[in-house]
Amino acid sequence: MSTLEKSLTIIQLLAERPNGLSVSLIAQKVNQPASGVHRTLNELIRLGYVRQVQDQGDYALTMKLAALGVGFLGRTGVGDVAQPIIDRLAQKSGELVRLSVIDAEDLIWVAVAQGATGGLRYDPGAEQGVIVHLASSAGGQAWLASMSDDEALQKVSRQGLTNPDRPTGPGAPRTITQLLRILAETRERGYAVSSNSYTLGMTAMAVPVRSNGQVISCLSIAGPAVRMSPERMEEMAAPLTSAAEEIGMAATGSRYFPGLHSKG
Repeated sequence: MSTLEKSLTIIQLLAERPNGLSVSLIAQKVNQPASGVHRTLNELIRLGYVRQVQDQGDYALTMKLAALGVGFLGRTGVGDVAQPIIDRLAQKSGELVRLSVIDAEDLIWVAVAQGATGGLRYDPGAEQGVIVHLASSAGGQAWLASMSDDEALQKVSRQGLTNPDRPTGPGAPRTITQLLRILAETRERGYAVSSNSYTLGMTAMAVPVRSNGQVISCLSIAGPAVRMSPERMEEMAAPLTSAAEEIGMAATGSRYFPGLHSKG
């Protein structure tokens, strides 16, 4: 493993643990010697990406990496291209709307809008920048359903049928047979539905966003299962699809959607 790969592995781990971790725990989780991890952490501290929470204490990321990410998204045009459309859909649905973009083999949440003003609601910013777990999320299932079963299974095999980073709900597929049935239902219905799957108590619906016939991202509406009934999702299917089409038309030529240019 190269020095760069070791550093990125540690950064990715700390990104999931904002409160920080000790050297020994980091070494255990990344399967590296503690002495080497300590040297890497000291170098990351020198470069401003990691800080020590207190003397002889845990190590945590600074805000430098997050600031770079926010700055990058701002310069690529998310506000100009997608945010107004997402905001309108959130207002109409009264729920959480999320846009995820395809980046190589991953689907990543990058833009959100919260339509709920009271009662049960979810933090709209909690998962920005997070790689979407494909098999258990509505956005992931919408993307998988847009391809052949063989292609979908290749992506799921690479990422894993279960989510290693967080427990899934009882609605998440546990077998390949269950997943393929969900994808077939998604294609027939026209939109993905994930209930008590990615998050217990939460239901989401999602559609792929296409530009020039190519799937470049996915758009979803999510909310408490008690509000996101089948009838409510049927009502929101047309507005969701319309918003996805609008984003697809606006995305042409935008560097914000890396999948639009990845295949030449």
